[in-house]
Amino acid sequence: MIDLTINKENLEHNIKKARENNIVIPTYEQMKHPETIPDKIKDRLVNVGLWDVDPLNLFRITWKNEQKEKGGLFGGPNFIELPKELTGVDARIICMIGKWFPTGCHKVGASFGCLAPRLVTGQFDATRHKAVWPSTGNYCRGGAFNSKLLACDSIAILPAEMSKERFEWLSKIAGEVIATPGCESNVKEIFDKTWELKTTRDDVMIFNQFEEMGNHLWHYQVTGSAIAEAFESVKREGDRLAGACFTSGSAGTIGCGDYLKEVYPEMKLAVGEALQCPTILNNGFGGHRIEGIGDKHIPWIHDVKNTDMVIDIDDEDSQRLIRLFNDPVGREYLVKEAHVAPEVVEKLGYLGISGTANVLCAIKMAKYYEMTEHDVIATVLTDSIDMYGSRIKELEEENGPYTMTSAAVDHNVHMLGLRTDNMEELTYVARKRIHNLKYYTWVEQQGRTVEELNDLWYAPEKTWKGVHSQAKDLDELINAFNDASGVLKNM
Repeated sequence: MIDLTINKENLEHNIKKARENNIVIPTYEQMKHPETIPDKIKDRLVNVGLWDVDPLNLFRITWKNEQKEKGGLFGGPNFIELPKELTGVDARIICMIGKWFPTGCHKVGASFGCLAPRLVTGQFDATRHKAVWPSTGNYCRGGAFNSKLLACDSIAILPAEMSKERFEWLSKIAGEVIATPGCESNVKEIFDKTWELKTTRDDVMIFNQFEEMGNHLWHYQVTGSAIAEAFESVKREGDRLAGACFTSGSAGTIGCGDYLKEVYPEMKLAVGEALQCPTILNNGFGGHRIEGIGDKHIPWIHDVKNTDMVIDIDDEDSQRLIRLFNDPVGREYLVKEAHVAPEVVEKLGYLGISGTANVLCAIKMAKYYEMTEHDVIATVLTDSIDMYGSRIKELEEENGPYTMTSAAVDHNVHMLGLRTDNMEELTYVARKRIHNLKYYTWVEQQGRTVEELNDLWYAPEKTWKGVHSQAKDLDELINAFNDASGVLKNM
């Protein structure tokens, strides 16, 4: 469970700093239901840009932001539904949109879920500690942004081969940026750097997304609720939420599957990964190009026992499709030849590389289970193409000018032609095999105990369900923090 032990001295430091910087912290209830946000906050948000470094943007950590670059308030959950003409399957695929979070990615929520509990308990001292954000991409962006909004110093850690857009943005927000060797699948090198910082400096606190239960809890509470609401808004007579698919970066997002399976117990929950690094599927390893997901290990916060299927995606599919979705010729093909509605094609920029991989997972699930038009599959578009402009340019240089023939090949081979290979419906034994892989990272390398590992499998009441119950406790601590600072009261 999340440690909620209070450090009174540090907590007073944090309250004083919040008072000095006009910081009000949102509750889980407000992130799930932004209509409950105080009017005093809403009145000020109309003058704040979505990416502005302003503490008020903490209240935009929700799936329900109005789709505006500046001054937006709140509505229903942001999602799109992809039609059969695009996907090739009868099942309806709904995709939550990450672009309309501050930083353009939902990881700003996951990082908030890790930092906020330490702030409102005083375990993190904002006057002394630096928040360290190890990541394969967007999590360290969200962490650095939240740190800035909460008046905390930060250190961002990510692989050197990530897109240059990430590094350029981080250089303006994070106090320090550390590039570790390798690509998305080089998670071990990130862990090594955080371990070095942890053991050599007393002014840092590591927020490791792969083991922080605050990451899991935020998605369980906020993402799970938003997906359920999105499904209910499009459900027709006879429809069911048949499945949900999420590629495994930190395994934070798949935490919403625990919520969804409580509400829709018949649904299937799938975890995706890159075929080039098939750790979950067959204990494999390797490098890949699906930015934002990490591998060669099983995250501590992945509730493997509650996962029904693993689906591997060829990184070439996602690379080819982001060009199809964003090149003017590709979009022309989709409208004229594939007969995808223009209003849908206009929104395909919401799909970044990992979001595209999530959609491909949903398509493979639909084909495997022979789903019909009454089956709905949910997934998440973590970020948008805004973070991958350099990747599109690289594809142009590598493959030459895009043509209608190129677009037809990409759509038919890399999306419509997906097969149900390189995936597995998980038995109890298969799930236990995957869970056991946690031992080699977390017990041997990161200081966890065998007893803790076994509790994740055998004692869900005090691990997963225990964490799920802590949102109410955290909201009480957040409200007490805001009351003590007096910022909201004095607005």
